[in-house]
Amino acid sequence: MMPEGNHMKDIVVIGAGKIGSTIARMLAHSGDYRVTVADRSDEQLAAVERHDAVSTVVVDIADAVAMKALLTGKFAVLSAAPYHLTVAIAEAAAAAGVHYLDLTEDVESTRHVKRIAETAKTAFIPQCGLAPGFISIVANDLASRFDSLESVRMRVGALPQYPSNALNYNLTWSTDGVINEYIEPCEAIVESALIEVPALEEREEFSLDGVTYEAFNTSGGLGTLCETLKGKVRTLNYKTIRYPGHAAIMKALLNDLGLRHRREVLKDIFENALPTTTQDVVIIFVTVSGRKGGRLIQETYANKVYSAPIAGVLHSAIQITTAGSICAVLDMLADGTLRAEGFVRQEEIALEAFLANRFGHHYAQDQYGARAA
Repeated sequence: MMPEGNHMKDIVVIGAGKIGSTIARMLAHSGDYRVTVADRSDEQLAAVERHDAVSTVVVDIADAVAMKALLTGKFAVLSAAPYHLTVAIAEAAAAAGVHYLDLTEDVESTRHVKRIAETAKTAFIPQCGLAPGFISIVANDLASRFDSLESVRMRVGALPQYPSNALNYNLTWSTDGVINEYIEPCEAIVESALIEVPALEEREEFSLDGVTYEAFNTSGGLGTLCETLKGKVRTLNYKTIRYPGHAAIMKALLNDLGLRHRREVLKDIFENALPTTTQDVVIIFVTVSGRKGGRLIQETYANKVYSAPIAGVLHSAIQITTAGSICAVLDMLADGTLRAEGFVRQEEIALEAFLANRFGHHYAQDQYGARAA
């Protein structure tokens, strides 16, 4: 679907890392957006693909004056920056009067964005990635089919297709984000009460297509769904999927070695010891149970997304799903499908409309595709 009026829209993408550069590439090759990629690192910006519709600029996010100047007159700003920069970017978006979208999994940052949105004249749409993001759209779609809800269980993982180390893991996205979701408290609804549960706990195992996985609590994946479904569901939780053995090693690193208090050390270890890979797979597994016509029913959405070429260049599955999500939401904002003012939750987005979008369509890969059981 083309943006309203079929005019090129000017977008700023903050962050020139793996996800930010993919967002810029998707938008530029669509032919409907002009993209300015902003980062404080010349080296990162130099790696951004050269394209007629893409320009780059060095900016210090802490410089509110420079940020407002950069954003003024643009249609929207998309944040692919580390979570601790979220609030500064959202404040700059409000000051410049532009739409704001981000990928953050950080709960406190999203609460701050919501407060900013209360007086904004533009849309503020946080958590537009995979989880939080697409996972909430799926869960809300399944939940809407029931007369009453019992449980909503959401599981997501971005994993190497060919694990080769003791952690059974490769770096596929933000190291800061991974560490943050392994440490911060996790929201959940237990026996109809909204509570916080510790990360890395409540480990479970399950199989999908003959492969065994583990899943455990991590922070942020539910987005605003806890607030939306509070009082309507007995059980709601989110867990990250990994290969078996990962959680035990992470608990040893964080708890026994005390690295939860030395995040920069842990980040340095990860980035120097764990290779990145484009040969990954994103697993999405959502199960909802409840009552329809008086009967207790369960419905499941299961999907695997693999690395694939975009405009002739191979991208990892986590790049495709994360960038595809925020680009789809931007498209729906541009064509008038979504509210253009105030705080917009992911679960307000219709799954059917999302998957029909040219960017959301990346979730329906031919070799696997989504299936409801």
